[in-house]
Amino acid sequence: MAVRTQELVLNMGPQHPSTHGVLRLILHLDGEKILKVEPVIGYLHRGVEKLCEHRGYDNIPPILERNDYLAPSLNALPFVLAVEKGVGIEVPKRAQYLRVLLSEIERMTSHLVAIGTYGLDLGGAFGGGTNLAMFCFRDREKLLDLKEILTGSRFHPNFVFIGGVRYDVPAGFDRKVKETIKDLRKSFEDYEPFLTNSIFKARTVGVGILPKDLALRIGASGPTLRASGVPYDVRKADGYSSYKDFQFNVITLEGCDAFSRATVRYLELFESLKIVEQVIDGLPTGPISSRMPVKTPVGTKIPPNTWVYAKVESPRGELGAFIYSDGKPQPARVKLRSPSYSNLMAIQHILPGHYIADTIAILGSLDPVFGDVDR
Repeated sequence: MAVRTQELVLNMGPQHPSTHGVLRLILHLDGEKILKVEPVIGYLHRGVEKLCEHRGYDNIPPILERNDYLAPSLNALPFVLAVEKGVGIEVPKRAQYLRVLLSEIERMTSHLVAIGTYGLDLGGAFGGGTNLAMFCFRDREKLLDLKEILTGSRFHPNFVFIGGVRYDVPAGFDRKVKETIKDLRKSFEDYEPFLTNSIFKARTVGVGILPKDLALRIGASGPTLRASGVPYDVRKADGYSSYKDFQFNVITLEGCDAFSRATVRYLELFESLKIVEQVIDGLPTGPISSRMPVKTPVGTKIPPNTWVYAKVESPRGELGAFIYSDGKPQPARVKLRSPSYSNLMAIQHILPGHYIADTIAILGSLDPVFGDVDR
């Protein structure tokens, strides 16, 4: 006698510890098998883009740091690059290198959170998942130490501003960076057994397949896109902030699954170490800004009827800032292109056919940050 079932609708979130933020997933189930999923977003919406229209250009970067709170300076950078493009400001080479330095430190701290929490997502006892999380957060603290030495802050440093950066490297910083790089390179190698054990692979290999054509169609970017075999990285494609001066590989895999997405982030840790090392060895002399931070109410202005767009490679992918100016001291319109939002669009395509337990494995492999999604 055949077992008869009926469709069950289950809410996962928005207060769920494994949805990586305030995400609500409406799962339509046949038993534990997912038939359809409806993602519901907006719980963290703070109207940041509208808020930018009521602030001077120089006052906006600290606000944007709060969007993707795992990579604050990287979130301010595309807006700053767009303003510099619109006004025609030339940024000193030393400032460009220092922007790259902090960007790569934040890329590593973000990836370490992604990898560590992924171990918890898959079950702390999956063969050391809890240990992996502890190791990742231990090493993240070492990178936050460098960030604090450079900027005075471990989280929202307000480091990047229009025309340059706010702080120069202190005495002895290069030695501290090199010691940390040597330590981290060995620590990162120790993660591999956790990411290749049989339980981890059973939960991720062949799970959440995101084919290359679908990834391109939904606008995926970052590790999510590169794990589907597309070698696109804004750092290579655009070369902003002197990235063209540095040698590094664009990590690309063909698996298209949750395992490949986690592995791309892991391998990118080593590439970021390479870039940081090159920055320290080749840091140019000269000023760190082409202008003093503006404290007047007027501040920066972009010519009227001008629109500009700039993009960077955030830990989650292509992060862009579009600005339209009507000539006033504040932008007439700001629109952010957030990678977490685009990558999250994959959920409704790749979850059906999997089971409830796979939902967390697939969602965690996309590494969403919901301040970046909702804004």
